[in-house]
Amino acid sequence: MRRNWRKQRRQGGRLREQTGFSLVESMVALVVLAIGLAGSIGTFEWSERGLQRGSLTTQALALIESRLEAKRVLPWEQLLMDDVDRNGSLETRMHDDGLLGDAVAGDGIFTSSVRQGPIRLTWTVETNRVGPLSAASLATIEVRAAFQAAGDREREVRVRTIRANPRYVGHAVVS
Repeated sequence: MRRNWRKQRRQGGRLREQTGFSLVESMVALVVLAIGLAGSIGTFEWSERGLQRGSLTTQALALIESRLEAKRVLPWEQLLMDDVDRNGSLETRMHDDGLLGDAVAGDGIFTSSVRQGPIRLTWTVETNRVGPLSAASLATIEVRAAFQAAGDREREVRVRTIRANPRYVGHAVVS
């Protein structure tokens, strides 16, 4: 009887051949495993970008709300003043001069901006009448935060509110 290179085992009264994996089967299994791992790694990268974008969006909203609240608590006459470094003193004045982010000079839209980490914060005060702030009865305050997460396009969050001049809504103005 000729010897076969495959091992034979007796099971239940019959001879059965016992075989292992061939090299081709092992290579196919490795390719399938590599494709699965590449998909998993891509999913992890995608979720990490999403978490970073969510974190930056939350941080941008907090900065926007802080800037809007700072504009809400100021007396009307100081609406165009800013405490950029948040130390309690007003150190900058918004201008309508067409410079530093202000699109058009003399259009009644006052603009200022600051960069805080990866976020560029820009705020505008637009009065309903062109001229001095005291002549306006309403001001629209808009704050925009622009940021870019790694590997993502630039995103922007905007919040807008309206503030009334107390002289036009019946509130007494203390001089």
